[in-house]
Amino acid sequence: MHTTKVTTKKLKDGLQVECNAHNLKIILDEPEADGGTDIGMNPVESMMSSLGACQTVVAAMLAEFQEFKFEEMHMELEGDIIDSDDDEYYEEGSRVSEIRYSIHFKTDEPQEKAEKFAELIGSQCTVGNSLIKGIKLVRTGVVID
Repeated sequence: MHTTKVTTKKLKDGLQVECNAHNLKIILDEPEADGGTDIGMNPVESMMSSLGACQTVVAAMLAEFQEFKFEEMHMELEGDIIDSDDDEYYEEGSRVSEIRYSIHFKTDEPQEKAEKFAELIGSQCTVGNSLIKGIKLVRTGVVID
């Protein structure tokens, strides 16, 4: 096991948030219709992108070992968001209830082999496994600077 660390900071403009990890940063935001400036993905889109990126990285890492050859790969993902203002889910708060995805390979491999390879990469994706099995969230403090 190892630990990874990320920091986030609200920026002065609207709902922009700077996210930093090992000397790299991205800006997340919300669409203008939701009060943001739309200069970056929103956090849910970022989470879904992380799932797609994780599976893509795993595919690239395992392809040679599994003797699965592909020229290109991309994923399409979509998710359903239950809003906290929906009466029946108010106490649970907003959440993503389902993410559907398809994996597209440009390959000469047969469909059955592609299906098996997709199952393998799904089983080895840290982000996907975390979403499926749940993540324990532990607040370690509230600090006033």
